[in-house]
Amino acid sequence: MLLVAAISAVIILVSPNSLSGIKNGLLGQAEPAKLTQAIPLHDNADKSGELPPISRPSQPAARDITGSGYVVAPHLTAVFSKYEGKITGIAAEVGDRVKAGQILAVMEDASARLALEQAEAAKVSAGLVLAAREITLAQATASFRRTEALTQRDAASRKDLEDAETVWKQALNNVEQCRQDVVRADITIRVAQEQMDELTIRAPFDGTVTRLNAHIGDTVLARADSVRESQSLLALADTTSMVIDADIAETNISLLRPGLIGEAVLDGFPDRPFGIEIQRVAPIASAEKGTIGLRLSLINPPAGIRPNMAARIRIPVPESQAQIGEAQP
Repeated sequence: MLLVAAISAVIILVSPNSLSGIKNGLLGQAEPAKLTQAIPLHDNADKSGELPPISRPSQPAARDITGSGYVVAPHLTAVFSKYEGKITGIAAEVGDRVKAGQILAVMEDASARLALEQAEAAKVSAGLVLAAREITLAQATASFRRTEALTQRDAASRKDLEDAETVWKQALNNVEQCRQDVVRADITIRVAQEQMDELTIRAPFDGTVTRLNAHIGDTVLARADSVRESQSLLALADTTSMVIDADIAETNISLLRPGLIGEAVLDGFPDRPFGIEIQRVAPIASAEKGTIGLRLSLINPPAGIRPNMAARIRIPVPESQAQIGEAQP
């Protein structure tokens, strides 16, 4: 009897509710609390209890486009002599900053100077002949007017009037021819003077002398006969508006567009990176290298940058732009 009573007491103590309580006691009520815990609403939640949209920070770049290239001065020209001559003076050195119109070199050509002197003499001669013809014209004009008056009074024949008119017209024609000779002499002088002026080589624009091939005493060929750049007198570059021409793999073409911002590092200034912006994407790719060319404008480049410096570039492409590029066939 005592055994039966003890078993009944145990059954009563271990009821379903009691088991749940024991379980909760062992687990510290962690699980029920997790399941029943209420989620607090945002302070700006609406009546429906929905959270307002959360502004996300800008996404990092999905990928970087890298490439290499060189610093380029778009305004770069080789300066030639228009006419043949002998160099008698050089007024610039490599590295000099010059202004437009500034003298770079002076040349001499005896034949050009002689041509100018001959043209000036020809003009003087034409002027003297013109003066003589104008005197003859004045005399012929007076004779014609006098004969015309006499004819009206029947003091001279009709033939005398016609002869006087012919002489007058001939004198007038001679004067016009002489005036044309003077004009031609002026043109000849301008041509000869232009050749003389071109023997003084001047800077075509503001820039820096990057190469100098001229030496005093050298005989320089005319531009039409100088078929190679090495025959130029010097090279001039505008170093105030330089760019970078770089190549990147053509597989990135769908991700590129003017206006994208990136970064460049010059081999000469490895610790001084600076900003770049895509200015232009080349219209054709390189079949030999499998690349596409970019022209990049410079943003606050380091002082001392020079043309032909090697550069490495990196252009981060936003994730949205990369997804658009990958979606394109």
